[in-house]
Amino acid sequence: MSKQVLVLNAGYEPLSLVSVRRAVVLLLREKAELLEATQQMLSSASHSVPVPLVIRLVHYVKLPHRRVPATRTAVMLRDAYTCQYCAEAPGRQNLTVDHVIPRSRGGKHGWENLVTACKRCNQKKGSFTPDEAMMSLVRRPFEPTYVALVLLSNPIAAERWEQLMGVAKEQRFHNNLAPA
Repeated sequence: MSKQVLVLNAGYEPLSLVSVRRAVVLLLREKAELLEATQQMLSSASHSVPVPLVIRLVHYVKLPHRRVPATRTAVMLRDAYTCQYCAEAPGRQNLTVDHVIPRSRGGKHGWENLVTACKRCNQKKGSFTPDEAMMSLVRRPFEPTYVALVLLSNPIAAERWEQLMGVAKEQRFHNNLAPA
C-alpha cells in the first residue's frame, strides 16, 4: 500500500497526497467521500473498501497559506527537470541548482533566485550574472504554491484532478439548469 491518494477539499481544490491507509481511515470515519478507486479491494472482518485513488473531504477545511521551502527537489520539480538556460532535460543526475545572482554577489537562497541548470550551463555561467555570462533564462524563477507542487509531484493525480474538475463543473452547471 505505498500508493498515494489525492485528497481534495470540499470545493474540489487539491489539498495533499496521503497514504492509502490514511485515506481509508478518512473514508471509514465518514470525513471524506470516495471519488475514484481502483478495482482492488481492501477487506477486513467487517468492512470491504475499494483502494482509493481520489477522495474529497465532506467539510471544507480552511488552511493557512503554506510556504514551500526552496529545496533542490522542489526547485527541479517547479522547473520540470529542465535547464532554465538551454531548455534541455538531460536527466536528474546531470542537473544542478543555480543561484541566478551568485551568493558571492549578494544573491539570496530563495525561490526567486534559484533555477535548475544543467552542469554544462552552470559551469559556463560560473559566478557571473546571466547578463555577464551572456545567457538568458527560459523563464523567470518564481515561488510556486503548495498545491502546484503537490500536483507537479504526481502527474497522475494532477490528471485525475483535472478530469474531476471538469465533471464537477458540468454537474454544477446541470444542477443550476434543473427546474426548482
